[in-house]
Formats: sequence, structure tokens, C-alpha cells
Amino acid sequence: MLFAAEPLAPTLESARKVLKQYYGYDSFRPMQEDIISNVLAGQDTVVLMPTGGGKSVCFQVPAVVQEGVCVVVSPLIALMKDQVEALKANGISAAYINSSVGQSEQNNIAADCLNGYLKLLYVSPEKLLSEGFLTFLKRMRISMFAIDEAHCISSWGHDFRPEYTQLRVLREQFPQVPIIALTATADRLTQRDIQTQLRLNEPRVFLSSFDRPNLNLIVRPGQDRVGGILEFLERHQGESGIIYCLSRKQCETLAGKIQAKGIKAGFYHAGMTPNQRASVQEGFLKDDLQVIVATIAFGMGIDKSNVRWVIHYNLPKNIEGYYQEIGRAGRDGAPGTAVLFYSFADVMSLRDMLSKDDPNLTQLNLTKLERMQQFAEAAGCRRKILLNYFGETLPQDCGNCDICRNPPTTFDGTELAQKALSAVVRGRERLSISLLIDVLRGMRNQAVLSGGFDQIKTYGAGRDLPYLDWYSYVHQMLNDGLVYIAYEEGYSLKITALGKEVLQGQRNVLMKKFQPAEKAEKTPRGRKAAAAKPAATSPEAALFEALRTLRKRIADEQGVPPYVIFTDSTLQEMAAERPVSRVAMLGISGVGMKKFENYGEAFIREVLAHGGNPAALADLDEDTLSINLDPDDPGAPRAPRKKEVNTDAGSTVEATYQLHRMGLSPEAIAERRNLALSTVHTHLSTLYAKGFDLRIEDFLSPQDLATIQTAQAQLGGEPMLRDLFDHLREQYDYFRLRLALMYFKRLKGE
Repeated sequence: MLFAAEPLAPTLESARKVLKQYYGYDSFRPMQEDIISNVLAGQDTVVLMPTGGGKSVCFQVPAVVQEGVCVVVSPLIALMKDQVEALKANGISAAYINSSVGQSEQNNIAADCLNGYLKLLYVSPEKLLSEGFLTFLKRMRISMFAIDEAHCISSWGHDFRPEYTQLRVLREQFPQVPIIALTATADRLTQRDIQTQLRLNEPRVFLSSFDRPNLNLIVRPGQDRVGGILEFLERHQGESGIIYCLSRKQCETLAGKIQAKGIKAGFYHAGMTPNQRASVQEGFLKDDLQVIVATIAFGMGIDKSNVRWVIHYNLPKNIEGYYQEIGRAGRDGAPGTAVLFYSFADVMSLRDMLSKDDPNLTQLNLTKLERMQQFAEAAGCRRKILLNYFGETLPQDCGNCDICRNPPTTFDGTELAQKALSAVVRGRERLSISLLIDVLRGMRNQAVLSGGFDQIKTYGAGRDLPYLDWYSYVHQMLNDGLVYIAYEEGYSLKITALGKEVLQGQRNVLMKKFQPAEKAEKTPRGRKAAAAKPAATSPEAALFEALRTLRKRIADEQGVPPYVIFTDSTLQEMAAERPVSRVAMLGISGVGMKKFENYGEAFIREVLAHGGNPAALADLDEDTLSINLDPDDPGAPRAPRKKEVNTDAGSTVEATYQLHRMGLSPEAIAERRNLALSTVHTHLSTLYAKGFDLRIEDFLSPQDLATIQTAQAQLGGEPMLRDLFDHLREQYDYFRLRLALMYFKRLKGE
């Protein structure tokens, strides 16, 4: 049964219970709790969080704990459908109204809203503004308005949509209802424009880190793109991915070449009929198609969590669009790859295209294209460039991009940077990039002379270098966060705090020697790429594939995308932890009460079938799967019931506990009880989580605890086990990491 309106107090405590009960997570991600507190306080809120960062939870959880209906404005039918299906799978009552919903169904949904049954209603901006709909909304009790993909509101945004600019009517018609605006990509101007357009009342802005450390960023030369893509697909067999192309013809041609290699691929563009596009999208969502080759018309509304890679066949128009598109990969937090093929010819083609667009935005769009070009020609860490663009500084190189793995030869460019920064300051921060270069090179054109820039001390200080060299170095300074472009002030350069440190001699700057793009493209690609990886044969990998197969079968039976059942990261944790009881399965991230009721037994049976313990599979019964719920916390199981221990039969958690109290090690318990070691680890961690006393020193020394605590502090917040596991370079297994985190919570009295 889906979640119906219940008398929950709108508090953080009830929000945490909802997170566990319906989403299956033990704690909020960084910033989510602060955002939810602000929303529950009835304050307007702006959330900037990268794709996959957990934006939806920021309004969905408050919607569940508050009275009334949360109205979500969402731009695409596919996005609404995905989110509503995911909410229903979690046991939360939600619906959407758009052009695909018939009048009879709309009437039923409206009745559910008025009766207080629905918690979330998704609508398109067109439907929201249609005749009579605002009047209908006034009959409802509305808890909040959530504006998803809020960058569409702004004329500065990369995906301008006229209907979004009319959403100011919400503040006019519903002045007391709080608004939360959410987006994954917005520069400084777009952030301000969102607040202005929606007429938000002193909103609190939450700017999450835009860093997606799980994404491997790669730029390749533009030659032999098709060969490079086919080679990539050979090394990533069975993984879902998207290839973005600039033209419809490219989409169809490339899809055909991929299909010829025996790979299930489809193409998607605006020239297809709605039914054709819907069929391709459905095939991709259900994992019947591995690869989609598409124009940018595809992807904005895709909530598919198991996309493992994104390839750009052509250079995108701007960094906002690029970041939004690569964000389709690795939404579940597992590793993802973003590959961009780059040639200078792409830049020239896009310049011609943008010059024919809206004349009022031509200069803005060309400037943003330049920033995209800088990223492709980067001299340093590519992730730093992306984060600097969004106003965020990464203190060290990321180690997960092609530049970090194969760093170019650099030189001390401090003096060059100081010359340029001095000119920016002496020019009263009114110089554009081209004007700055003209000043440095001592040019005597009208722009230089009319501004009096030929009189400043650094005029002509860089006349020994040609224009293209300076162009490269100034862009490197932009990428390194020494300056930024103020688009609203004539595209003038402004110096940052980091730039001031360089100017004052407090910090040195490394630069890459300028190399023309044409020459760089002709550079040999070096050694051939490594051969395709062998198929994984470990027991964990075999179980993961078995769980994926089970997930696909269940998804097909229910007519939903597989990731709605469980995400890849949840299946990976199942494969590593091998949960074989209700308590253990509910301890897996992403397994809530509703999903356990629907799928728990099937997945436990699959785990047992791959655990080499036929007796346990045969004995699987209600006692294994059923544990009473704590009436004070419907999302948490009670501690196991005390009963007579029989260590020769059954697979109860209590039996493991008694053997632990007798002094047996996990290995000895596993051998004595004919269980997998991972099963014993699950029993022990479950017991410790429920307050049972374990000899923690048997598993973790004081030095181990100190090391893990330091790693937790470095990652910040409450990191996921996989993040800790990777950060500590697999030094500790999941069992010991989980115990350590629970130990730290006990020390804090949580």
C-alpha cells in the first residue's frame, strides 16, 4: 500500500525516519539536512546541487512529513514519469498531470489531491499556467512549490524556456506558500536571475559542491572518432551509455555503425515522431538498449541511475550544457566516465551557428563557447576548470582526469600571470580578454586609446609574446581561478582572492607552454589503448550480475525501469555484503520498508543461491525474513528476539552473537555454522547497530579507529561506505568500516 497522509510532525527527526523507512538510507547526504530544515521552517530556498547529488530528496522528504500537497514543476514528461514511478516504488503516493494524461485520470488525480491522499503532484509549466489550473490549486492545501530544473527560468540559462519565466505568478497567487528552486547547473548570473524571476523572499541559497569525483573526465583528439567510440564500447561491454552528437544525420549514421558491431543501440533526435522517440527512450530505460546516440534533445528528463558513461562526439556549446549532460553518468555514485572528442573545426562550426542565433545573446554565447574550448585545451586538472566555472575552488588536482593521469610539461608562469593581473587591476577591472591582450602587447587601437589604457604602467609589458600565446595563458588563468568574467559588465575580467595572492607574490603559477590546436591534434596518440578488460570472474562480480538479471526480470514483469527496483550501487553493496535476513537487507543503502516487502525475499534467495549454502536456502522462512517493527520508529527493526540458541540449525543472528560471546572469531563462527564469512559479518554489524555489546577491539585497533576517523573527516559529513573504502585504498573491508562508523556514533551519544 502506498503512503497516505499521516499525522507526522514536520521535524528533522520525522524526516530522518521517512528517509530510512521509504528510501532505505541511514543518513542524509551533506547539505540535505540543512536544506530540509530551511524548507520545514517555511522559508524560500534555492538549491544548486550536481546531477546525482540528491536534489529530489530535499523536497520529497519534507513533502511527506508536512500536511498538504507539494506541487512540483518539472519540464519534461519523462522526468515526471521516472520520479513518480520511483516514489511509488518507495511507497509514497505521487502523480503527474501533463499532456499524456487523459481527462478521466486527471479527474481522479484531482480528487486524490483534494482528499489529502497525494503527497506530491508533478506538473509541466504549461499545465500549471493553463486556464483554470491555478484556480484548482487554490482549492488544495499546498505545502510548497518545488521548481525543478530552475535554470530554465533564466534568460541567461543554457536551456531557456519561455513558460518558466511566467512562474512568478506563483508568488503573486500564493504569497504564503514557500518555494524551493533546484538546479544542477547555474553560474553566478543564473543564480541571481532565478531568485529575481521567482520573486523569492530572502531565500537561503545552498550551493553544494559541484564536484563529481566518481566521474573520470577524458578529452580525446577529434580524428577517427568512430574508431575511438567502437574501441571504447569494446572495453565497456554491457554498460549503459549515451553518445551526444550535433546533428540528426550523425546520430543515425553512428547508431548504424554501432549496431553493425552487434551492440543494441538506438538513435534519438527531434526529427523523429513522438512515438518513435518514446519507444527508443523506453528501450533504454528498461536496459533493452545499451547505447543511445542522440542530440541534446535527449537526456534532460532521464533519471536512469545506471548510465555508466557519456560520450560527446562534438564540442558542446557551453560548460553548463556539458556539465548537465555528463551528469547523466554515475548518478548512483558508482564510477562513471565522460569522454569528449575535440577538434578546432568544432569550434569554428559552433561559432558560425551561434552568430546566427539571437543577436542580443551572440557575444554571451561566443564567450561561453570560449570557456568550453579552454576546457578542451586544458593545461591542468579538468575538474578544477569545471568547478572554477561554477565559483568553486578545488584545493588539489583531482587525480581522475586524463590531464592528472598524464600531466603535460609545465613552466613557471608566475611572472606572466603577474603582468596580466597587474593590467587587470590597473585597468580598474574593465578589460575584456581581447582588450587585456591588446594592452599587454602595446596595441594602439581605438579601444585601448579611448579608455586611456595606454597610460597604465603595464601597457606593453607583454609585447614579446604573440596574441595566441597570451590568449592561451589568460585562459589558463581563468581555468585556475585567478580571474573570472563578469558577463553583465561588458565581459570584463575581475581578479579573485587567489589572483591577488599571485599578484602579491604569495603564490606561484604553473602554466603549460602554448601549442596551437591544429598542431596538438596531429600529435601521435601514443601507445595503443589497453586491450579489452577480461570478464570479471570473482564471486562478488558473479553475484552482482545475477542480481542484475533478477532485477531486470522483475522490472520487465512490472513494466518499470530496472533502476526503479534497485540502483547499481545498491546491488553492488548487496553483492559485497550478502544480506540473508530482513535486518541485514534493510541495512543495505537504498532498501526501504516498501522495497523490502516487494523484493526482499527474492533478492535474499538470490544471495543465498550464490552463497554455497543450500541448507540455508531451503530453511528460508518467516523467522528469517520477519522482525517486528519498533512502534516508535516504523523504519527501524527491533533488536532480535531472545530465544534458545541452537548453533547446529537455523541461521539466526542470535546464534552468531552467542558464539561471539564465547570468544570465537568471525572465521571460526562461519566454519562452525557452515556460513559464509560475509554472513557472519552482517550478523555482527547488525547486532552492534541495535545496541548489543561486541568486543570491538577484536576487529579494530585504536590505530585503525584513528585512521578511519581521519578519513571520515577528510571526506566530510557522513560518507558512504564505498567512499571510505576507496579513500582508504581498500585497506579496511566494509564490515570493519561499518563497525567503526557505528562506534564513532556511540561515542557522540547518537
